[in-house]
Amino acid sequence: MKDIAIKENHLYQKAYRNGERANGKHVTVYILRDWGAKRQMLCNPEKKYVNRIGLSVSKKIGGAVERNRTKRIIRAGLSEARREGELKTGYLIVIAAKSGAPESNSREIASELIHAFKKLNMYKNAPKKEESDAQ
Repeated sequence: MKDIAIKENHLYQKAYRNGERANGKHVTVYILRDWGAKRQMLCNPEKKYVNRIGLSVSKKIGGAVERNRTKRIIRAGLSEARREGELKTGYLIVIAAKSGAPESNSREIASELIHAFKKLNMYKNAPKKEESDAQ
């Protein structure tokens, strides 16, 4: 299901101030219950709740080329993280890039997002953990 982009600055600010946070080496994830989700659901042709996703990449990361590349990497990592399990709907999800994000790849970002979503309890059915064969 396609997510809706967060376009309003006040929603980013609410997520930063009031949302739950999970930090990683390359990204920080903020999660906040979306109180406008019902209105979005009624506008959706499928009449389902959706998440609103926002990507935040500061100018400290670099020029426009580096920022756009970082956003592309984060989007690819997010799609890989979604394959791990189905995310709960009706939330504002803000993913803020850190300074090391442009040098990373989508697999590293995906593993951080999976860890963050597990920490924030965002998966509907908890993904199965892989058994280690260390014994």
